[in-house]
Amino acid sequence: MRTSLNLAPASSHAERSRPANDDPVRRGGDDSGPATILVVEDEVLIRLAVADYLRTCGYRVLEASTGEEAQAVFGNDEHIEVLLTDIDLGRGMNGFELARWARGQHPNVRIMLTSGVSRMAQTAGELCELPLFKKPYPHEQLAEEIRRRLNAMRHAGPGD
Repeated sequence: MRTSLNLAPASSHAERSRPANDDPVRRGGDDSGPATILVVEDEVLIRLAVADYLRTCGYRVLEASTGEEAQAVFGNDEHIEVLLTDIDLGRGMNGFELARWARGQHPNVRIMLTSGVSRMAQTAGELCELPLFKKPYPHEQLAEEIRRRLNAMRHAGPGD
């Protein structure tokens, strides 16, 4: 069995797929560097595609494939503004459990839950600012939603 994956050259792909308003929101709303997003997804191709796209948008992106790995990443980096996690992470901690842990340990982080399973929407709404981000989603739409949430965080100020 042979599988092929046709990819555009990096420069043309980035130019075509970047959103019109592609300036990344800065950490804490200032100029101290790009906002940091932790992408947690057990399906490697999805994780790589999302992380690469967000990097082309100018964000600093960290990656994890499990909830436990994500906890370790949080332990090594105090400047994560957005946690983007799939709900079904395969083994170990699921996305709901990770979101609850993150909410308790890092109350200022914006949590975005994703899933291809619609029935997860109600529980997701209890854990994050906006409803579940349903798969499949266009990368441009994801980047715009992240930008909106970071801008809301910047305007709300610490602790809001």
